[in-house]
Amino acid sequence: MTNATQFAPEGAAPPWRREFIALMTIGLPMGLTQLVQFSINTIDVLMIARLGAEQLAGASLGLFMFYILFVAGLGPAMAVSPLVSQALGADKDNVREARRSVRMGLWLVGAGAPMLSLIYFFTEELSLFLGQPAMAAKLAEPYVLALAPGLPFALGVIILRNFLAAIERTRAPLIFIILTTGINALLNYMLIYGNWGAPRMELVGAGIASSLSHAIGFFALVIYINREATAKRFDLFVKFFKPDWPLLAEVARIGWPSSVTLGFEAMLFNSTVLLMGVIGVAAMAAHQAALNVTALAFMLPLGLSMAGGVRVGLMAGARDAAGVRRAALVSVLSCMGLIMLIAVPVALAPHSIAKFYLDTDDMDAVRLAASFLPIAAAFALFDATQVAAAQALRGLKDVRIPMVLTGISYWIIGFPIAAWLGLATPLGAIGVWWGLLASLVSAALMLSVRLWLVTRDKPSASPLSA
Repeated sequence: MTNATQFAPEGAAPPWRREFIALMTIGLPMGLTQLVQFSINTIDVLMIARLGAEQLAGASLGLFMFYILFVAGLGPAMAVSPLVSQALGADKDNVREARRSVRMGLWLVGAGAPMLSLIYFFTEELSLFLGQPAMAAKLAEPYVLALAPGLPFALGVIILRNFLAAIERTRAPLIFIILTTGINALLNYMLIYGNWGAPRMELVGAGIASSLSHAIGFFALVIYINREATAKRFDLFVKFFKPDWPLLAEVARIGWPSSVTLGFEAMLFNSTVLLMGVIGVAAMAAHQAALNVTALAFMLPLGLSMAGGVRVGLMAGARDAAGVRRAALVSVLSCMGLIMLIAVPVALAPHSIAKFYLDTDDMDAVRLAASFLPIAAAFALFDATQVAAAQALRGLKDVRIPMVLTGISYWIIGFPIAAWLGLATPLGAIGVWWGLLASLVSAALMLSVRLWLVTRDKPSASPLSA
């Protein structure tokens, strides 16, 4: 009898239906949590956009720099998920390995993020070196320095959320992130515009608000884990500073390819900000608005795919090869279906969405954003497919070959097309988005084939020990 079956709903339902219900039970709260957490930055973008195109361009550049290090830390944060889920899939009472996996993940991001953040002091110089507008570069540096203190807390929230997903406690993180997002909006209103007696700090105020919100969310989860009955038995924070060097090395081993994989995609999208900066300020502002729409839509399938990775990991730990294949396929198909619920309205109403984000006095930016959104809606399906396949592979600890495949998709195929169409053809800014589409189509196809090869017709020992 496998231990993974205890994580699936009981009853006489067929295995495929049980898997779908199990995925949705943990996946929908995770997707909503991801969506709400991302809206912290969405709120920043919406409020900063009211300051003008130059401020929005500066925020766009600042977020580009911030996410370079966020993605670097995201690998170790994501590595915790397969370690915990496979440990609990093999033995639901294996609290020791699960606890130490979470602890070592927190060690890595807690120690690494502050040291790496020193790079942020050179934001303006790096931006100018990359050919960005001088005013945007000047505005970006203080903004990203204000965001920096929130970086380890944002990564810590992801680790704790993934741990709670593995033990099927996903509603509390959703509640906490809704509350902290509301706090962020209030702090933005106070610090960006100088309301309620606070100084008008504009972009710096937005950065401070985001950092405080991430910290509040992290400590709220710590308190919850120390008090909730199921989570409490893991004693995550008892003897927190006791090392487990082999497990720390394992988190790093799985984490670095994951960081590179995530970095390939994140840097592709963020590097297109630099291409737009070369084209012009209006293109840069429109691009940031359109990117925010697509990223916001992506959060639901991202959260659902993370749940899919947990399900795959549980089945892998239980040595259930058929269960692995079933969990992976249900996750991919569910993510594809979910993203289309968002992509279709985006394709049908691009001008309305563009006007919501941008000042209607800047009609050049509005028209550009509206022209980007139908392409973004088209590649949404492929984006959901690739992230679901990638998370399923990560649940199997299969991280190195996916890293290579994403590198090929995004940087050998996607970015050269985006740069050539954007800078060397009459398509201009819209050509950059056709390059993004090409990269995601390639990634979806390559990762799906990899997932099929890893999970097809093999005995349980082979794919589950990858």
